[in-house]
Amino acid sequence: MKLRIGRLLAIAAFVCCGLASARTLAQNAYITNGFSNNVSVISTATNAVTATIPVGAFPVGVAASPDGSKVYVASAGANTVSVIAAASNTVTATIPGGGQSGGVAVSPDGSKLYVTNQSSNNVSVIAAASNTVTATISVGSGPGHVAVSPDGSKLYVTNFNQGGPGTVSVIATATNTVTATIPVDNDPLRGGPTGVAVSPDGSKVYVTSFNLNNVSVIAAASNTVIATITVGDEPAGVAVSPDDSKVYVANFSFSNAGTVSAIDTATNTVTATIPVGSGPQNLALISGHAR
Repeated sequence: MKLRIGRLLAIAAFVCCGLASARTLAQNAYITNGFSNNVSVISTATNAVTATIPVGAFPVGVAASPDGSKVYVASAGANTVSVIAAASNTVTATIPGGGQSGGVAVSPDGSKLYVTNQSSNNVSVIAAASNTVTATISVGSGPGHVAVSPDGSKLYVTNFNQGGPGTVSVIATATNTVTATIPVDNDPLRGGPTGVAVSPDGSKVYVTSFNLNNVSVIAAASNTVIATITVGDEPAGVAVSPDDSKVYVANFSFSNAGTVSAIDTATNTVTATIPVGSGPQNLALISGHAR
């Protein structure tokens, strides 16, 4: 049962309740509602929903521009990316994407956004100034999450690859080419990498493997897995603390209560398992200096 449903989670569960960056949008949080075809805007000061924004069918991924002026929402059912003006909470543009647009990330300078297209096995590169697709990069099977290195030079894309070994594609943003493909699952019959996060200094990449209940730690310099950490059941989302001391993993868990694993990055060991609500899918961290 896990294998059959896992493929759907590569589309839905990893960001269905995605949060736009809390550092850039400290006053508001943007949450994609996959089955409602809209985005909820929550005031972080009052914890109240202040707006509901209609977008394309089955919105999944969400990311904010570095200056907080725009929010980008990828809709898997519509194969589109909605551009939301944060000042008015209105959709100002709709960009055609690929097949089952899902994960979305914005370059550190805000000039580009990157969107994974799961059914077409590629990543769309979109110019933020013109809202046009400028390149399409072929990656592995079933790309889900995408993360950008802090300096903007690399993209890391998780390829779920149901029925085969999962991988991470490393893309050089200067040339829009795949420079490495990293195996992250040690079981050749079951794919499942979903979440991906890069450490603040860009030296390490953390990837969750949904079907294998672990997190792979990748050394960015060598593109090799240097550690594998066992966490809870069906890990999905992952985030690194701003000081790089901890990694937090949301464990979806079909059969047990949902949990979050806290990992010490110095030792690559789980130091706490925190009970949370049912089916946790993703998480975001707020730095101490967020306004």
